[in-house]
Amino acid sequence: MQALVFDKQLRVERDYPTPEVCSGEAVIRVRRAGICSTDLELCKGYMGYSGIIGHEFVGIVEEANERPDLQGQRVAGEINAACHACATCHAGRPTHCPHRTVLGISGRDGTFAEFFRLPYENLFPLSENLTDDQAVFIEPLAAACEITQQIDVRPNDRVVVIGDGKLGLLCAQVLNLAGCSVTLLGHHEERNKWLRECGIHVTSHAQDITARADLIVEATGTPEGFSLASALVRPRGSIVLKSTYHGNLTFDMSKIVINEISVLGSRCGPFAPAIRLLEQGLIQVAPMIHAHYALQDGLAALEKAASKGTLKVNLCME
Repeated sequence: MQALVFDKQLRVERDYPTPEVCSGEAVIRVRRAGICSTDLELCKGYMGYSGIIGHEFVGIVEEANERPDLQGQRVAGEINAACHACATCHAGRPTHCPHRTVLGISGRDGTFAEFFRLPYENLFPLSENLTDDQAVFIEPLAAACEITQQIDVRPNDRVVVIGDGKLGLLCAQVLNLAGCSVTLLGHHEERNKWLRECGIHVTSHAQDITARADLIVEATGTPEGFSLASALVRPRGSIVLKSTYHGNLTFDMSKIVINEISVLGSRCGPFAPAIRLLEQGLIQVAPMIHAHYALQDGLAALEKAASKGTLKVNLCME
């Protein structure tokens, strides 16, 4: 099959081995896959990963020997494949299983290919109400939904999302549904004016935020973003970190202690609510899609995705 492979350098392979069906897992034929910031970091050596990259997808179940009900279904899928045998899994934390593989990120070939494999339990059949372009956003939208699973967001809260990349835009929309006051602080105020129709305040100037926030979502993954978050949060407020940080951070921890700030890491999230939000038209993703590329043009697609100001780039296998 054709696949986009990273092994110290990125290349398109046209004769990569097609995955074979195995016990407990389905083979999925990819229809569309989204390029995210994690994919770009993997190509810089993040996690030391080698193999097919990609984890945001929509596809058709091609082979499912033990689950004939899934055969031919259009699906999205959760990216963490847990062992279900360790103490962490038995405690109900499979996304933190120490033996897990992660689709296109750790120990498991990803979705920038014609076919890939994933456990049956990870798959979510999709209705005709969702387009392929919408379905590609299910995984990152689930990550945005995780915030409200972890922290109590109330309608009278003041919320600031720092970072207007793809994840920041999704987080702002999800939090806005809680009825609270949401401000998106990023570099592209003009580009994101469409969010104002949803009732979200958009600005590129921190000085526009005159009152300290109850909750800050830091979605830049930069030291500057964390410093800004700690400056904008009120005493006894919360900072949620939605992006991984590369390298070490240097900041004044005493401010966190003195102001009794809660700092919370947040990663993958629930797929079912994300699917419902998209089906009901409560989350807008069309303004975030900037380009489509064929799989054979995958190198150009990643270059486009890494270019300044670009949001979602999708790879189309059909």
